[in-house]
Amino acid sequence: MAPDLIDLSYEEAFEQLEEVLQALEHGDLPLEQALTLYERGASLAAYCARKLDEAELRVRQWQPGDQTTLFEEWQEA
Repeated sequence: MAPDLIDLSYEEAFEQLEEVLQALEHGDLPLEQALTLYERGASLAAYCARKLDEAELRVRQWQPGDQTTLFEEWQEA
């Protein structure tokens, strides 16, 4: 993981990922800059996925039987 990702919240990383995607979608970047942005985007996407996995694990720990519950079916005990 890139050292600068460690201090980012999920929301900050996701916002940066959106910015990277917007820049890449315009398609008017030099190849080297596009590759650098692509690599940054891949790192941000992996970081966001890892954060979501960690959040899911925490939710599973709260649920009986280590099961997740669909949001529509979830009720506080």
